[in-house]
Amino acid sequence: MSTYTQILYQIVFSTKGRKCTLNGDQERLYKFIWGILNNKKCYLYRIGGVNNHIHIITSIHPSVALAQLVKDIKLSSSKYIKTECIFPEFNGWQEGYGAFTYHSDAKDVLIEYVKTQELHHQLVDFKGEYRQLLKEHGIKFEEKYLF
Repeated sequence: MSTYTQILYQIVFSTKGRKCTLNGDQERLYKFIWGILNNKKCYLYRIGGVNNHIHIITSIHPSVALAQLVKDIKLSSSKYIKTECIFPEFNGWQEGYGAFTYHSDAKDVLIEYVKTQELHHQLVDFKGEYRQLLKEHGIKFEEKYLF
């Protein structure tokens, strides 16, 4: 028997201190992260963000653990950013991440949401966006540990 899964994830994580350090060639970073996902047999639907955080819409191969995947993405991309001097002010990723699951019917809406991050963040800051994601998914949290 084979293993079949359909789990659509939105993974969100921010720069250390949520500082706006991802200024410049974000596409290079996104292509690098796509390579990590591809090497782990994960399917990337969309990646995007703004200067202090990123969103990854992906399905994860059944052999891949979510926490290890995020750890690999953050460690490898930090090293890549520093080695390639893509974002000179980048000082690492914030500890932790958000990972939210969705029904496959939500895929197109999620992709569009990530495509329009620049516009979205003219109306809502990252804190508000993250707080809303946690509430929408019924995740209990203490405000003092969020930011």
